[in-house]
Amino acid sequence: MAEADPVIETATAEEVQVEQQEAAKPRRNWLRLIAMLSVPLVLMVAAGVYWLGLQGKVSTDNAYVQQDKVSVSSEVGGKIVEVLVEEGDMVEAGQLLFRIDPEPYQLQIAQANAAIAGAQANVIALSNSSDLTGVDISAAREDIAFAQARFNRVKALWDRGFSTKADYDAAEHAVAQARESLRQAEARQTEARARLATGSAVPGVNPQVAAAQADKATAELALRRTEVRAPVAGRVAQADRLQPGQQVVPNLPVLTLVAEQDAYVEANFKETDLAEMRPGQRARIEFDAYPGLEIMGHVQTIGAGTGSEFSVLPAQNATGNWVKVTQRVPVKIAIDEKSPRRMIAGLSTEVTVYTDDAKGKH
Repeated sequence: MAEADPVIETATAEEVQVEQQEAAKPRRNWLRLIAMLSVPLVLMVAAGVYWLGLQGKVSTDNAYVQQDKVSVSSEVGGKIVEVLVEEGDMVEAGQLLFRIDPEPYQLQIAQANAAIAGAQANVIALSNSSDLTGVDISAAREDIAFAQARFNRVKALWDRGFSTKADYDAAEHAVAQARESLRQAEARQTEARARLATGSAVPGVNPQVAAAQADKATAELALRRTEVRAPVAGRVAQADRLQPGQQVVPNLPVLTLVAEQDAYVEANFKETDLAEMRPGQRARIEFDAYPGLEIMGHVQTIGAGTGSEFSVLPAQNATGNWVKVTQRVPVKIAIDEKSPRRMIAGLSTEVTVYTDDAKGKH
């Protein structure tokens, strides 16, 4: 009997192990079931949280930094003789950028001065001419009186028969010539007065003198424009043609000024994102060039047309193979904060506009 006890104990241990394994099976089944149900539930919760996070805001990465750019050109032509700025320099409004050879325009001023002097001398000569003073008119009137008196004497002799027909006709002809001389002298005086007259456009100034003065003013303006100054403050760019000796063509840009202090972002949003977007809504701006940098701004304006409407060749959809494409509308985002990093035109950004005011305040 003593030998049978260990066998009984062994059998009992195996039975206990089997019972434990059978008891663990339902527990593992429940754990498996819980895991199978929890994974979809977690995914659904995560999706719900993500979806709720997207509500009240719209985002786009089709956005770029924009800055006002002014193309600088010369209003007069000529050779560049001095350059005072280089690529990348910051300039203030009114600062001298470069000079054009002033000598041709200085010569034009000299010519204009000579023309003014000539016109003034002509005015003086006309003022002192016999045509204007009336000397010829007085002489013509005296000739008329003398011719008339002689005609009267000849006529008296003719009436008495003591003169010939030839003398009578000669005396009558002399009176007619004297009267014609008076008419011509009066016409010359009228013409001289007209040449000295001034019009309502330039009262008190002879037209010839005024024309010469206008030529001088034009030459002086051209001379002043040989000094090309910055119309606005900004950074010099595209100044590759700004070289001494380079010939400048009027109104052809030779450099560009970028107004960095007036930077903004042009974000191209899908048309489906515009339903709740309004000017004044807060916006967050992130920069690809400066990871971690976030700047707040606001919606300033929403474009008046899609990008395709202002393209050189607008899309023509009146065809049989038309495919609907979601359009992009440019939205101007004003920057409300001063950036610690330099704003460069064309930088890629990501813009998030908070259409829910409560979210935009955070």
